[in-house]
Amino acid sequence: MDLSNILTVEQSLIASACIVVVLCLYMAKRLFLVRLRNQIRAQNSQVTHFYQVLALALNAPLNLIIFTILLWLARFGLDITGIWSYEQSSVIADVIRALIIITFILFIERWVTYAIKVYAARSSLLTNTRSIASGAIRACLIGLGILLVLGSMGISVTPLIASLGITSLAVALALQPTLENFFSGVQILIDKPFRIGDFIELESGEQGFVEKIGWRSTWIKMLPNNIVIVPNGKVSQSKIINYYYPEKELSVPVEVGVHYNSDLEFVEQVTLEVANQVLLEHEWGVETYEPFVVYHTFDNSSINFTVMLRTKEYFNRFFVKSMFIKALHKRYQKEGIVIPFPITAINLQQEQLDEK
Repeated sequence: MDLSNILTVEQSLIASACIVVVLCLYMAKRLFLVRLRNQIRAQNSQVTHFYQVLALALNAPLNLIIFTILLWLARFGLDITGIWSYEQSSVIADVIRALIIITFILFIERWVTYAIKVYAARSSLLTNTRSIASGAIRACLIGLGILLVLGSMGISVTPLIASLGITSLAVALALQPTLENFFSGVQILIDKPFRIGDFIELESGEQGFVEKIGWRSTWIKMLPNNIVIVPNGKVSQSKIINYYYPEKELSVPVEVGVHYNSDLEFVEQVTLEVANQVLLEHEWGVETYEPFVVYHTFDNSSINFTVMLRTKEYFNRFFVKSMFIKALHKRYQKEGIVIPFPITAINLQQEQLDEK
């Protein structure tokens, strides 16, 4: 039998075996992923999220693993036939090692990315900031993968690491404000002084609803329906009032003054009746809250006191306070309770004596 024909037969057998193995592996992968998805649909627990992330993360790496196995089988078969030289076989071996590293890095990157995506659906904060975490993790993994691949090929990465260190220092100095905002954003995510949708007020006076927490800035929607964009560095260094923490309900003090001739017990009774009525009838009032009155000042022309109301949210205090003032003024007029004008008394005799 001619040697060339023998080699051709061997090559055909090797190629056929490789194709059969790859098809079997591909079908096994499909079967595994289908069973995994069926298990996800059948369960309704925290384990479901684990399987969901696993199914999403495994698809591309498994394809790469199958290709790597095909390449290894081809190298093994061609080594048997003696068609490739040692140098060519070594190159294929380096490529296989690189593919194994890339597969591992790709699996971790997909796992983290899809995990953030899945769990972001359950967290409004993570939904608006997942691009920051995903981008940072992806960049780190790609850099690590490049270094590992170069190292597996026998290329020294020490000079590259030194160059990257110097370059990173130069970039850090050039992008210091940007990096400050980035790490301030990370600090906000970890510390969680506020969340998306919270109504906050900064030390500089800006107040509104948190619309977005980005990698560089925080977006706040103010009551006039405009957006103020504040760098994360300034947000993290500012004193912040979160009107939605620990709860959205907010006490609303209303200052009132009545004439000195007023019966204070009767005034308190009437005021509390009006306050309870407003909290019950107004949609933003807290029906279960018991308002109270505290007298505190003998003023020039009135005895002043504070009425404490409560609203369901911060910005709704204006409507509740407005309704209470109108209702209280109407009730005081009906009951004959006087809210005095500011009065300044001038002693003319004393003034004349001072002039003399």
